[in-house]
Amino acid sequence: MRDGYDRWALVYDHDANPLPALEEPCVRAALGDVRGLDVVDLGCGTGRHTAWLAEAGARVTALDFSAGMLERARRKVAAATVRFLVHDLHEPLPLGDASFDAAVSGLVLEHLRDLGAFFTEVRRVLRPSGQAVVSAMHPAMFLRDSRARFTDPDTGAIETPGSVRYRCGEVVMAAVRAGFALEDVGEHAPDAAFARRYPRAERYVGWPMLLVLVLRAAAGRPAPTPAP
Repeated sequence: MRDGYDRWALVYDHDANPLPALEEPCVRAALGDVRGLDVVDLGCGTGRHTAWLAEAGARVTALDFSAGMLERARRKVAAATVRFLVHDLHEPLPLGDASFDAAVSGLVLEHLRDLGAFFTEVRRVLRPSGQAVVSAMHPAMFLRDSRARFTDPDTGAIETPGSVRYRCGEVVMAAVRAGFALEDVGEHAPDAAFARRYPRAERYVGWPMLLVLVLRAAAGRPAPTPAP
C-alpha cells in the first residue's frame, strides 16, 4: 500500500478524482474557523487539507506513511506553522495526550485495519471538547465495486492500493466507543452539475460517495487506555 501511494503521489493532485473535490468543502465547513488552533492532519497525503489549514491560521501537524505524498506536501506548504511527520496510522500516534484542539482525517479510513485503535488515538491527542472531522469513501461505493484506485503514470495500469470494507454503523460505533460524541453524519452524493465538472462522478449522480463524521471529544469520557 505504501508503494502504491508513493506512486500515486505523482498524479494525485491532478488526476480529476471527484472524491477529494466533493469532500474538501464539507470538511472546511465542518471545521469552521481554525485561526490560532492546534490541528493534526492524519493521513495528510499531498497536503490538500494541511495547506488551507495553515493559510487559515492554524498550527498544523501533518502525518502520512507515504514519503512520496509528504514530499509533495512539503513542496506545497512552506508555512513555518506546519510540522510534517512520517507515520503509519496503524501505530500509536507519536504525539502527546491532549495536544490538539482539532483533528482532521481525509479519505483514510478504508485503508485502516482497526478503526477502534485509530479513533482511540485521535481521542487521546485531543483536548477536552476538541473536534474531529473524519471523512471516508462512503461504504455504499463498495456495492458499486468502487474503491481507491489510480492510473500508474509509468505503466498506465490501474492500481488499487488496498481497501477494507466497512459498514456505516461500524465506522460510527468505533468513534463512539472511543469516547466521541457524534455531532453530525453527512452522506454526500454528487449532483449533475458536479458531474459536469468531474465526469468520473457521472455514474454516481444521486449515489452516496462520501461519508463525513463530525465528532466531539465527549466531556467526562476520557479515551480508553490502549492495550500494551
